[in-house]
Amino acid sequence: MSQCILIVDDDPVQRRILEEQLSRLDHVVRTAEDGEEAIAALSGPGGSDISLVVLDLVMPDLDGMGVLARMAKDQIRVPVIVQTAHGGIDTVVSAMRAGAVDFVVKPVSAERLAVSVANALKVNALEGEISRIRRRVEGTFTFADIVTRSPEMARVIHLGERAAASNIPIMIEGESGVGKEIIARAIQGSGPRRGKPFVTVNCGAIPANLVESVLFGHEKGAFTGATERHAGKFVEANGGTLFLDEVSELPLDAQVKLLRAVQEGEVDPVGGKKPVKVDLRIISATNRNMLELVREGKFREDLFYRLNVFPILVPPLRARREDVPELVKLFVTRCAAEEGKRIDGIDPEALAKLQRYDWPGNVRQLENAVFRAVVLADGPRLTMREFPQIAIQIGELPGAEIDAPPPRGADAEPVAPDHGRPFAAPPLAADAGQLIADAVRALDDDGQVRSLEDIEADIIRFALSHYDGHMSEVARRLKIGRSTLYRKLRDIGIEQPA
Repeated sequence: MSQCILIVDDDPVQRRILEEQLSRLDHVVRTAEDGEEAIAALSGPGGSDISLVVLDLVMPDLDGMGVLARMAKDQIRVPVIVQTAHGGIDTVVSAMRAGAVDFVVKPVSAERLAVSVANALKVNALEGEISRIRRRVEGTFTFADIVTRSPEMARVIHLGERAAASNIPIMIEGESGVGKEIIARAIQGSGPRRGKPFVTVNCGAIPANLVESVLFGHEKGAFTGATERHAGKFVEANGGTLFLDEVSELPLDAQVKLLRAVQEGEVDPVGGKKPVKVDLRIISATNRNMLELVREGKFREDLFYRLNVFPILVPPLRARREDVPELVKLFVTRCAAEEGKRIDGIDPEALAKLQRYDWPGNVRQLENAVFRAVVLADGPRLTMREFPQIAIQIGELPGAEIDAPPPRGADAEPVAPDHGRPFAAPPLAADAGQLIADAVRALDDDGQVRSLEDIEADIIRFALSHYDGHMSEVARRLKIGRSTLYRKLRDIGIEQPA
């Protein structure tokens, strides 16, 4: 996968040689003639784009060791491969202690350089992911940890940074899977509650009769089954942040008590004798149109305006396709490490096709698709063959997923899209009603009701005949994905139409 690499060498011939070698590896190359220029490039506006530095140790003024020292002082965490014409053991040890990840001796062969660069980039990506996970656990995750290159997301981050400095209630809106919780964690990690508790509540997953107990707590013996005291999510988040995910799913009676908790800064545990004061920040999230719910009377208007003081809309992945390559790189690194596989990246042609896909399940679907691709992969690079369900949706590899395992979670296929002009259905014959009745019978020859499986098989056969084997139209009319249609064809023993 293409990365930006900075070459630092005072020898113009050596710079050109390295630039040519790295360009052949499909990397973007920048150059610097000395140490000062290198530090300026790393700390300048485009410094965050640099993924690796190939550094000459022997240079006038600020030499390679000086550059490593400055990078450590300025906390510039970019992996460095050092090179020199003198490969003494003392020089190697000094460079490694100063922070270099590898060492090559001039003139380095193209094969040796390629291996060194690939290893350095892989280790850096894995260390970066481990650091992000650690910061999420510690509550120090910030907007700098969000992987994005999209102008749309830049606006979201700008709003989030402004909101993080205050205690204003925030409502994060967006489709399922866009990363609303990631934004909420970045807001907490960038504000004064950094490092404090971050408590997540999935409001749609709490049974209606337990909402009050889960949110506000209960005393021992407050109701049947309350064998011990429970503090509740509000008290657990005291001093930190309470993230109310899918807040639109709260029942109306719980909304009344949530309104009081937000207004007064105190909660009433079930069976408690007095209210409990809490100091926390509330961040809500929803994938629904809240104004429409308010108009329909399904969400209290006064609570909506209490929670929706600072709205942030997170765009879907199809509106920020620039993020797909960076997210794919991140997920490949993580999933390959989890599965213990050596995968260097993804084929550029496959990556371009993934960018064109609309991703109805957003980032979550992309992550699951990459995870599945890593499990299926036999080679060092992912290709479109490892994304069979996506390939089917964009018209590639028809039927390739028949022998593949089903996807996880949000990677389930959507209803087949209707591309282009509407399909013209064949005209019905005069006796069409009788034909349909003969094709889909409710009773068998013995007068008994037929099984749903047999009736479904007849409907599929009739749809194939009615739409002349046009698979996209059959899937769309039956309201199932094409991959599901192919699987059903296999199950009922029908050969896939050409």
